[in-house]
Order: sequence, then C-alpha cells, then structure tokens
Amino acid sequence: MVPNPSFIQGIYETHLEISDLERSVAFYETLGLTLGLKHGRGAFFWVSRPGEQMLGLWLTKEGQAVNKRSFAFQTTLENVLQAGEWLSGKNIPLSPVFGRQPTEPIVHPWMPAATVYFHDPDGNELKLLALLQEEPVQMPGVLYYSEWRKLVEDRNP
Repeated sequence: MVPNPSFIQGIYETHLEISDLERSVAFYETLGLTLGLKHGRGAFFWVSRPGEQMLGLWLTKEGQAVNKRSFAFQTTLENVLQAGEWLSGKNIPLSPVFGRQPTEPIVHPWMPAATVYFHDPDGNELKLLALLQEEPVQMPGVLYYSEWRKLVEDRNP
C-alpha cells in the first residue's frame, strides 16, 4: 500500500552536532533564531514561530569529531539577494560552492531556487533558499542568479 502523498507534510525539526555549545548558541542567535531550551549537552531553537520548525544542536563527546550536515533555511528572494550584506554585517562569510565564488546567489534550475551558502562554526553547511516563480529547467549544475535571469528572459521574450 502506497501512503497518501500528503501524509508527510514537511520537516518539523532537524539536528546538528556541534563542538562548543555556547559558541553555537551565540551563532544561531546571531542569525535570529529563538532559543527555546538549552540543557545539558543540547539546545533547541525555533526557526520561525514557536511550534512550527525546530533546530536541535547536540554537543559531541570530548575528542569526537562533528559529523557535518547541510540544510537550508527558507526565505524570500529579496532576502537571498541581500544575504551577502546581511551575513557580512554579522561577520559570517559566504562560501564558494560548485566551483563558483559567492559574488551573487546561485540558482538550482531544476527546482528552481536561489541560494547562498555559508557555514556555522563547526563547518555545517547552511543555506538561505528562496523558491523562484519561474518554471523549472531540467539541466545539470547551477547558474549565477544573473545567468538565470538571462535564461528566463531568453525563454520568454
């Protein structure tokens, strides 16, 4: 029996390993997340409003390496376009990805979504992502946002 496609409706929470609880709590507070609970070796943040989306942070055991993960925070296109300046103001550099320097957001055409990439203090890969209104383009790789805009304009003269 195949489950109803709407049975799973989203991701409520995700968890990351970290090496320094205080440093990580400060980092995620800098991004604007709201600390819900900090206890022992962990902390829970609300990503949007309480009760909607949660990020859990778990301190690794002493001497144990952090298993790095990757996930995206959803936002608006306007925020993605301003993310470099916003993150720079928080002393968080953008990261190069897919052989491209972080001079502007990149687009994953198959979704399509505009993204910028950066890392937390433990090297977990974070993204700010905005879904775009245009039709997906089934092509490998990524484009800079300006290249995506040109592609869209050329397809819809």
